[in-house]
Amino acid sequence: MNPYLEALQPKLSKSDYEELCAIDNPIVHEFIAKASDLCHPDNIFICSDSPEDIAYVRRQAVASGEEKAILSLPGHTVHFDGEYDQGRDRQATKYLVPRGITLSKALNQIDRQEGLAEVKALLKDSMRGRTMIVRFISLGPTNSIFTILGLQCTDSWYVAHTEDLLYRPGYREFLKAGPKSDFLRVLHSAGKLNDDMVSVEHEKKRIYIDNMDNTIYSVNTQYAGNSVGFKKLAFRLAIRKANYEGWLAEHMLLMGVHGPNGRKTYFAGAFPSACGKTSTAMLPGETILGDDIAYIRNIDAVARAVNVESGIFGIIQDVNPEDDALIYKVLTSPGEIIFSNVLVKDGKPYWLGMGCELPKEGINFSGAWYEGKKDEAGNEIPPAHKNARYAVALKALENCDPELDNSMGVELGGIMYGGRDTKAYVPVQQSFDWCHGIIAYGASLETETTFATVGQEGVPEINMMSIQDFISIPLGQNVRNNLEFGKKLKKPPVIFGVNYFLRARNNGKYLNAIQDKHVWIKWMELRVHNEVEAIKTPTGYIPKYEDLRRLFSQVLGKNYTKEDYIEQFTIRVPENLAKIERVQRFYQENVSDTPLELFGILYLQRERLLKAKANFGDYIAPENFER
Repeated sequence: MNPYLEALQPKLSKSDYEELCAIDNPIVHEFIAKASDLCHPDNIFICSDSPEDIAYVRRQAVASGEEKAILSLPGHTVHFDGEYDQGRDRQATKYLVPRGITLSKALNQIDRQEGLAEVKALLKDSMRGRTMIVRFISLGPTNSIFTILGLQCTDSWYVAHTEDLLYRPGYREFLKAGPKSDFLRVLHSAGKLNDDMVSVEHEKKRIYIDNMDNTIYSVNTQYAGNSVGFKKLAFRLAIRKANYEGWLAEHMLLMGVHGPNGRKTYFAGAFPSACGKTSTAMLPGETILGDDIAYIRNIDAVARAVNVESGIFGIIQDVNPEDDALIYKVLTSPGEIIFSNVLVKDGKPYWLGMGCELPKEGINFSGAWYEGKKDEAGNEIPPAHKNARYAVALKALENCDPELDNSMGVELGGIMYGGRDTKAYVPVQQSFDWCHGIIAYGASLETETTFATVGQEGVPEINMMSIQDFISIPLGQNVRNNLEFGKKLKKPPVIFGVNYFLRARNNGKYLNAIQDKHVWIKWMELRVHNEVEAIKTPTGYIPKYEDLRRLFSQVLGKNYTKEDYIEQFTIRVPENLAKIERVQRFYQENVSDTPLELFGILYLQRERLLKAKANFGDYIAPENFER
């Protein structure tokens, strides 16, 4: 008899034991048995993805107290994380690196043996008195070249329920995969909980990634970005797999953009968290394929992409009926949704920026809340957290793209990179070619830190391809992989840089309205098909005024003035030169394996800017480049 199954049998019901035995993979049995031996749960639940099992997970999420059924709309529940567990935790997230090996200095890392000893000591006996839930996940569509299998053991019913909304079921895929199939592994425990079923030992929070064993360990945290292992944690392992196999795992949205005569063009887009990724993917009139993670493969010399997930774990702040009508409608209608860290009053969830006055009291992550309530440090507690979230299945959205589960993915026409760049880049521009776009917009992506990550907000930093927090290979190698990927395609996707956060030089006001991004998207769609002309500037091709004026009228019903155009698309030479210096310094100081091509492309961009400055000065209106 299989010794691992024999060890597990006392903790399994008869049906669960049979479901586990049906998976012909001893490594699956070994991982679960070792997780049980370490964490010592009272019993183990094997989720087979049957309707009965999924319903049971949902009921237990509420029965355990991890989710509260205090919202009036059917299917809506709310979960609260601890005060110090409200976002991805960079300091607690580290790579386990074997002695003698060093990753890029920009990445958190710890000696593998030291890290394993530490995290396993924290996980030891962590599930006593609880059930260990075993979930099987398919990352990417099933029966596909894109499919990656995942297995998570957790003691959190909230985490297990969230996975139902965010991922495709994988139990049947494991049944078919055979005894030698590979899979990503996650072991998670919420750790010590208080009476409100919230993780409390935040100082012992650890999220460790073991590249050598394709395993993630997460303990003393419930926040889904730290605990739902197949979000950004397993993403790190997928990046490593993609590096070895010659494809791309990217922090990107996927969307279908409608063009003239019924045409639909698919775009991918890389944005750091809280920089407009989900709101771009949810633009009205377009279709959403995904809002977070994409796998991109070269199939017959064509770039094709899939959404790794099948749901959204979205930031809810500023979702309102005017700017985000589609998602607001879903969030205020009956259906299965998990809200987290919002304010609840009289059975209704409230969040910051929802477009109405918020109650003066209610229940939030701090417990009973009232206006003016302060935390232990004397800081006023907001009614809802800035990083409050919602989890919902994509198919609950009326604009879900019909190709979501296409096993071959969709052909990419364009790729956009965007961050919080308040000073330099124009709102939208097109690269000169694939390599220029990868370097000038992707590898040079600069943003300000936001509330989506634990730590100080508003700090400018390089966030290469919006993937820097998740990279598990040398940073220079990732740049090289992107450069080489495009060179092997018959027709590479057109690369664009977007910037929703440009501010005026005189008063610091944002120069773009939230809805303006829809116009930039429509212009990009036309450029992919060469249906509008553009102006060549030192940093890329920018739109012509007449094209934007027409699009603003068609898409938003707005009058777009020449004055707005000039202010938004003036090339700011000093700020662009300073940006190049920061990017170059980052790679020189942190990335020992930077491809020389990066420095060459930055050098040429600097030379173009200096030449333009000599001809026209520091701030150059678009019309100067049309001469």
